[in-house]
Amino acid sequence: MAINSMTGFAREAGATGPFQWAWEIKTVNGRGLDVRLRVPPGFDAVGEDARGQVQKALSRGMCQLNLTLARTAGAPKVRINETALASLADALGRLKLPDGMRPPSVDGLLAVRGVVDVEDEAATVGDELGRGLGAAVGRLIEALQEARRAEGRALAGVVKGHLDAMERLVEAAEACPARQPKAIRARLEAQIAELLDAAGTLDPTRLHQEAVLLAARADIREEIDRLRAHIAAARDLLRAGGPVGRRLDFLAQEFGREANTLCSKANDVSVSRIGLDLKAAVDQFREQIQNVE
Repeated sequence: MAINSMTGFAREAGATGPFQWAWEIKTVNGRGLDVRLRVPPGFDAVGEDARGQVQKALSRGMCQLNLTLARTAGAPKVRINETALASLADALGRLKLPDGMRPPSVDGLLAVRGVVDVEDEAATVGDELGRGLGAAVGRLIEALQEARRAEGRALAGVVKGHLDAMERLVEAAEACPARQPKAIRARLEAQIAELLDAAGTLDPTRLHQEAVLLAARADIREEIDRLRAHIAAARDLLRAGGPVGRRLDFLAQEFGREANTLCSKANDVSVSRIGLDLKAAVDQFREQIQNVE
């Protein structure tokens, strides 16, 4: 299973009877799932059903769902009740009109109620329109998910690159010559000798004990081990896929904590440089995983 991005867009449009309609959905990163809805008046029920479908399909992201609706201009359907018209004409034919009264014209007969029906197509497509809009939401969500999956595939490659960079920096810190016991001992011996020359009354035994404590405090072995474990955990999450953004965000915080500690313990400029580069890589990692669902 791959990871999904929280960034995506989809549009689904169509026509039902005299109506042209279009659904649009846009998502960006967010701490949780927030679905905001905009539909025309009278379509609240359709909108709430669509909101429910989106909430079932997504787990995180700021989502804007819009429905636009327009009625196309068209002539109403006119239906003549031929049976009623024939009956009316037959009745008038048998009727003896008073002198001076002219028989009714065709337009007069058509004006009689029930002879002509004007059918508004919009009034007959309500249920059909609702069904069409509901079915379109399913297609809209699938298109959105495919967009988020495609973005997620690209995002996974970027995140893996940042993990590779952090791993190289951790290995560089591990192999740094300044961390080797001989180098640490030589540096401490030089510092102790300097202190003894400056003040001959200092106790060499006490100085030796303090030097051991300083060396222990400057050791970054634990930070290196924890960074390696966090990198492995992040790779496992990327392989597992699914909605792992929150857990990756937690690991980003742990990466930052260990990188800061490594920098504070650095007893040589070369280790400090590695620590600063590591912090930069962690910041880039954190920025990218903010878009992971």
